[in-house]
Amino acid sequence: MTTQLEVAHLRKEFPTRAGTLTILEDVNLTASSGESVAVLGPSGSGKSTLLHIMGTLDRPTSGTVRLGDVTPLELSEKETAQFRNRSIGFVFQEHYLLPELSVLENVLIPVLASGPVDESDRDRALELIEQVGLVERADHRPGELSGGERGRVAIARALIRQPQLLLADEPTGNLDPRTAATVMELLLDLQSRFQTILVVVTHSLAIAKLLQRRYELIDGRLVESSDAGGNGGTSSP
Repeated sequence: MTTQLEVAHLRKEFPTRAGTLTILEDVNLTASSGESVAVLGPSGSGKSTLLHIMGTLDRPTSGTVRLGDVTPLELSEKETAQFRNRSIGFVFQEHYLLPELSVLENVLIPVLASGPVDESDRDRALELIEQVGLVERADHRPGELSGGERGRVAIARALIRQPQLLLADEPTGNLDPRTAATVMELLLDLQSRFQTILVVVTHSLAIAKLLQRRYELIDGRLVESSDAGGNGGTSSP
């Protein structure tokens, strides 16, 4: 079943001593199952804010986000947390792996957040760990892994609940170019295999070019990148 992400007329403002600061202005975006989208922009352009709103970690000043048949901004705080854990996976630049836990235990964290782990959860985690090439490292802790290996653990963790939407915030920002390319290829391969919607925010054009569609945040507005490949979608004018 195809899932649609619909972001409509998002606006995000922050009050400052000098007045209201507008970070996002009438941002619109659509994506369907299996599609990958890059959002380019320098530090401070609002791309992480946009990702956090799409991931229900922040709320817009106005506008809507819809994933499938759910409008998460209309849910209670508890319902939103449950929806996020079930339907959205995150890959962050810092990975946020728990240092005292093994690779397997880190991958299972989203499952633990909603209840006990059963054998099928463990089997899926081990399958994902194998798919990211770390089966021999399943019992290792993050401190025993390279940066690229930690990135692969983060990808497996993000996919453990089979999310409809996968959000990545500068997922290769701390990696050398060769390792970054390897991690992105793995991320895109698994995203395509599971037909998840993928949105990556990045300042790197090289990373953005690996995705199907590319947009830029310019003065708070989302515009199609000048070199964007195209298979649909909408953007702010």
